[in-house]
Amino acid sequence: MYPAAPATLPAPPAPAKKAAGLALAALIVGIIAFILGWIPVFGALVGIVAVILGILALRKHQSKGKALTGVILGGIGALTSLGMLIASIALVGATSDMTTGAVPAVTSTAEPVAEAEPSAEPVAEAAVEEVVSEPEAPAVPAEYKSALKKAESYSSMMNMSKLGVFDQLTSEYGEQFSVEAGQFAVDNVQADWPANALAKAKSYQETMDMSPAAIHDQLISEFGEQFTVAEADYAMANLNN
Repeated sequence: MYPAAPATLPAPPAPAKKAAGLALAALIVGIIAFILGWIPVFGALVGIVAVILGILALRKHQSKGKALTGVILGGIGALTSLGMLIASIALVGATSDMTTGAVPAVTSTAEPVAEAEPSAEPVAEAAVEEVVSEPEAPAVPAEYKSALKKAESYSSMMNMSKLGVFDQLTSEYGEQFSVEAGQFAVDNVQADWPANALAKAKSYQETMDMSPAAIHDQLISEFGEQFTVAEADYAMANLNN
């Protein structure tokens, strides 16, 4: 008789992979919140959702990198959206408080005319010269003034590019100003576009840890910040100053 074959033990079950659904959702929603942060209220809501998803993922010990990235991007998007909301409320309040001052009437005082000495010849009637006032410069429309105020806010608070401000002013999803009002605003706003590009570059370097080449591409991209190449080159040349 042959000896019985030894019984084979079943293979141990493979370790279960940790679910990463919440962490991935937090990352995706955080990216969306970061992109839509310029929209008041809506960007804040999306950012809050990203933060909540990221915290839940961390508590369930899911992918820490994805969850933390979602929390950070969501927080940035929420703060940016709240800042835009506060700025919009302040600008609306300032616009409503503006009143048109009455133009004071100008009264001219005529000096007394000295009596002419009598002459033998008949005195001809003096011709009265009409005082012609210079035409006043045309008033700037209220829409143009409002667009200019918005442009100043986007440039000083968001460090946006000239083209980025114009797109935001005229977008149907943004401020919805006319093209003429948007062009007037970006042509007359007191903004330092190269300085704005430098501020954006430093923000990407500090918050996103991006490489110089990636930052330069983001600055000039038509889907990014839309700065000119010269403005982006200035930002990169002074990035570490």
